[in-house]
Amino acid sequence: MAVHPDPVPRGPVRAQLNYYTPPPDGSRPHNYVEPAEGQPQRNFAQQAHAVDIADIRGRESDFQSLDRDAFQVLRGLAPSAERSFADDASIRERYYPEVEELLLSHIPGASRVHLFDHTIRRTDPKSPRAPVTYVHIDQTARSVEQRVRRHMGDEADALLRGRYRIVNVWRPLNKGPVETFPLAFASSASLDDADVVPVEHRYPNGYTGETASIRYNPGQKWYYLSGMTGDERILLECFDSEAFKAGSGVQGGRVPHTAFVDPRSRPDAEGRESIEVRALVFGP
Repeated sequence: MAVHPDPVPRGPVRAQLNYYTPPPDGSRPHNYVEPAEGQPQRNFAQQAHAVDIADIRGRESDFQSLDRDAFQVLRGLAPSAERSFADDASIRERYYPEVEELLLSHIPGASRVHLFDHTIRRTDPKSPRAPVTYVHIDQTARSVEQRVRRHMGDEADALLRGRYRIVNVWRPLNKGPVETFPLAFASSASLDDADVVPVEHRYPNGYTGETASIRYNPGQKWYYLSGMTGDERILLECFDSEAFKAGSGVQGGRVPHTAFVDPRSRPDAEGRESIEVRALVFGP
């Protein structure tokens, strides 16, 4: 019987990643979650840079500390009670409890979790959200405090005196391994503060948060996990309040990430589908 080669791109790859370039008029950078008709989504641009991205498949156990890298790989998880990932209410009812349990069991000292939203991304042109192909961090210190106050009400002041984080739980939804638009993430320990640029994140309802775009720096160390499957998760730590405390051992507490076009992907490969759930994590 003939043995067919693995169609999934594997191993290290050099690919183009899109990085921040400032607005030409010197104004504060901003972007719209849902821009109005004829309105530019953002007032800044991106510039592509060729970056070496290491494949951590086979050495996932080397990346088990959010305190060092701000990302972590989890494997061998049970199938979700949520099957279709097509209905937001069903996702909240069936998938959210699994995510909460996962975070409490895999983040040492975590005592409380509040899931505040999720996003499904599909490469289908009809999908409202496609993979994001520019380097970014979902939150800044300012926007995380704002999130805590928005979601935790009267408890916010007390919770802000302890350790608080935002962690995204990312998983593919494809039936088979991911072949296109894999997710790349850079170790937080390799990120220079000067490369992080706060960006106003404007919502249709008038709410304004803050995300971060990233300047190119060849010192950043980039990784991906080839051929991710539905029983795997990546924890992406967007913020950790301990990173601002001397001697805490937290090296940055924020992970730049982006989807990227793998030049080795087959032209007819299935498009990537994924869901990311965003969580406030408190404790210890």
